[in-house]
Amino acid sequence: MKQTVRRIKAGNREFILVGTAHISRESVEDVERAIREERPDRVCVELDDARLKSLRDARGWQELDISKVLREGKGFLLLANLVLSSFQRRMGSDTGSKPGDEMKAALDVAEAGGIPVTMVDRPIHVTLRRAWAKNSLWGKSKLLATLVSSAFSNEELSAEDVENLKEQGAMDGMMEELAGYLPTVKEVLIDERDRYLACKIWDAPGDRVLAVLGAGHLPGAEATLLELSAGTRDSGTADIETVPRPGFWGRLAGYAFPALIVALIAAGFLTGGAIESFGMLFRWLLWNGSLAALGTIVALGHPLAVLTAFVGAPVATINPFIGVGLFSGLVQAWARKPRVGDMEGLANDVSSVRGFYKNRISHVLLVFFLSSLGGAIGNFIAVPALVGSLVK
Repeated sequence: MKQTVRRIKAGNREFILVGTAHISRESVEDVERAIREERPDRVCVELDDARLKSLRDARGWQELDISKVLREGKGFLLLANLVLSSFQRRMGSDTGSKPGDEMKAALDVAEAGGIPVTMVDRPIHVTLRRAWAKNSLWGKSKLLATLVSSAFSNEELSAEDVENLKEQGAMDGMMEELAGYLPTVKEVLIDERDRYLACKIWDAPGDRVLAVLGAGHLPGAEATLLELSAGTRDSGTADIETVPRPGFWGRLAGYAFPALIVALIAAGFLTGGAIESFGMLFRWLLWNGSLAALGTIVALGHPLAVLTAFVGAPVATINPFIGVGLFSGLVQAWARKPRVGDMEGLANDVSSVRGFYKNRISHVLLVFFLSSLGGAIGNFIAVPALVGSLVK
């Protein structure tokens, strides 16, 4: 048994950090034992209010309105959440533990002992949006590739492998690998949350506070708590609680691409007349619409969703506030309305490729994602093609 515990003294206060592997049966037992033996004044858990609700309400998926999710622009967030949760679920399938079991154990033991509990993690939607917003185009591409590969990975971990994840050497290696491949993601997912978790733990009432955290957060959270106790840092987290607004050039980029398309077609009219201009317009519509439709076909979307993707892709390109995935996804949801069984089985279905296509909710997200990806690729191909038409 590998239990990771850190103790930090700050005046008359003591902070006890219990590190866990999120899919470990032994971590559940460690957490239960630590709370019973330590008898803290307060227990802090690495959850936010939304994940607490999801953890305690196993039937919460039944209330999901996929059309509303798409209309509110949360399609990518939901897809990323499902991919991450399905990956953890697969990793824990051979250990007898589900993701979040140790957090649920902490809640149950604390409640049984009359110990108050505080949620100390940053809302997941803020973390994911910050990870996306702070990445470059290349970083976003690598992040998407990582999510896709995770969704369809068959990697399995034994119970011993999972327990080894709580050892500092193993965690250091994983953090170094993540920092090398996706430094911005590592900064948002690990470094910022280390600080956020520590500050919320520090602000929690009580002289003896026990916090249940993923083992990877222990070094950073401990370092921040030591800085807080020394008075070299304050516990404010306002700067990492919001999604960064795009700067001037970022906002300009949203309009630059449609403006470039219009400018190229207008240049075709000036240099070659109406026939050349209409020819360029046709080629752009064909590239843009066809690849969006192709993405929908790969997702095995409904024929009406395929047609919608073809027609809607050019409209989405001209308007930077919408994406073709919104159109095709809504049509898919209308044509193949999710059933109660889809909502009940969503968490399990997204653990396999077949399940992603079978479940009507995740199928809508596939149509949304792949049609958007196809339309984006079509635009990148169309611009060089249009430029080539002008200089031939």
